Amino acid sequence: MQLSRLVNFHKVMGDPTRIRIIVLLAKGPHHGQALAGKLGLTPPTITHHIAKLKEIGIIKQKREKNTIYFYLDEDQLRLKSQAIINTAYGKVDDDEEKKGEHQQVLANFMTRDGKLKTIPAQRKKKLMILEHLVKGLEPGKKYTEKEINEYIKDFHEDYATIRREFIMCHFMYREDGIYEVNPPEMWEKIK
Repeated sequence: MQLSRLVNFHKVMGDPTRIRIIVLLAKGPHHGQALAGKLGLTPPTITHHIAKLKEIGIIKQKREKNTIYFYLDEDQLRLKSQAIINTAYGKVDDDEEKKGEHQQVLANFMTRDGKLKTIPAQRKKKLMILEHLVKGLEPGKKYTEKEINEYIKDFHEDYATIRREFIMCHFMYREDGIYEVNPPEMWEKIK
């Protein structure tokens, strides 16, 4: 992690209100009004703090009808919290590097509200995006083609291409119009 990003992360985290927001979000998603009520703050104050936490990439949001729910990105929080120790000791393990690369690809190809900007042309990046998308599906559950299409439409309008890629890259299998997520060991590997 770059030194300036590391410093900015710790500056943002150095606020007690933001720590309290993280603690609440660690227990589950909340909307801004709920956070304001639980913390005894005004909605504009919550908006300010959420913006700072989103800026460092540890908060995600999802709109459900007219309400925006905020979620804690625990992986990013863990990764960024560990970065100072890794920097101090010169440690960067392969898994962490891969996570960092994976997060960078997601940041480049996904909007803040979780939509896919474009389907990557490069195979490695496409596999990272497909893996990210398929993780939202429930293993062992059988989906109709219509259900898969609706799920994919939440991310990108070209559901047919993404559905086809899920099959070709072995993220899912299809039989008689029914789709099911394959075990991760069967997924095409990122090289």
